[in-house]
Amino acid sequence: MFVLVAGGGRTGVQLARFLLSQNHTVHVVDNRPDVLARIHRELPTEIVFEGDPIHPHDLEQAGIANADVVAACMTSDEKNLVVCFIAHNCYAVRRTIARVNDPRNDWLFNETFNVDVAVNQAEILAHLIEEEMSMGDMITLLKLRRGNYSLVEEKIPGGAPAIGRQIKDLGLPERCVVAAIIRKGEVIVPRGVTTFEEGDEVLAVTDPEGTRLLNDLFSSPEKQHNGIKANHV
Repeated sequence: MFVLVAGGGRTGVQLARFLLSQNHTVHVVDNRPDVLARIHRELPTEIVFEGDPIHPHDLEQAGIANADVVAACMTSDEKNLVVCFIAHNCYAVRRTIARVNDPRNDWLFNETFNVDVAVNQAEILAHLIEEEMSMGDMITLLKLRRGNYSLVEEKIPGGAPAIGRQIKDLGLPERCVVAAIIRKGEVIVPRGVTTFEEGDEVLAVTDPEGTRLLNDLFSSPEKQHNGIKANHV
């Protein structure tokens, strides 16, 4: 995959490093002398292109016509929107990702400006805090489908409501799937009649609603009681 990174700041450089480590082709374009001097020391010289990230000619020199993805990582929301608009409308780039610097501008980062994925750090942090506060001991292993789904893991403690019950009787929503159960070191492929036992390590793919339900089913009575008390405070 060929990714063009517009903006060689700290975010752009870290993104480029990660993509390079995954064996992707990366070009970084920036026109600030101090930034260029730094990133030439931090990235391979051949992937760094001097030019204005919002100027079509400079983007062409950096290879935008062949890019699979354009990532707009500049500190200006206006420039990030312009880059995405140019990428889609002038060069038919299949995927655009844009950094949102000011959360108040988040509403602009949509299909109107041809932004496929908007990365709003403030919103991401708020969601993570909210999610972690509601998940108890459940661990998120992986985010899927732009964060709408998660691969989660939890070990079932003694006294949890799910113990002794079959999966088909738990009333799980359609978007909550128990993917595997690890029991005494062995992997069990779950079926509707599979019954949970204390100590089971459960892997599930689920949306936020399913995560909350699983957390209730896999929590100890003590933690459920503490959660009820906290909700009434």
